[in-house]
Amino acid sequence: MAGLLYGSGLRLMEALRLRVHDLDFGRQELTVRDGKGGKDRRTLLPLRVAEQLRSHLVDVRVIHQRDLAKGLT
Repeated sequence: MAGLLYGSGLRLMEALRLRVHDLDFGRQELTVRDGKGGKDRRTLLPLRVAEQLRSHLVDVRVIHQRDLAKGLT
């Protein structure tokens, strides 16, 4: 989270409200929704943070698939 705050110029609440679909790995940017002043904006997604996020999302997907196989929702 600190990498996002520093590398993307996000405010704390903006970082806490990020969702997966706000990340665009292809364009190396993220979308901040309802930021300061109630406006949406786009900002850079630092390469270092993008790699860590991508790895984390792969791990979470594996856990999710395992939970679905067990019948959990």
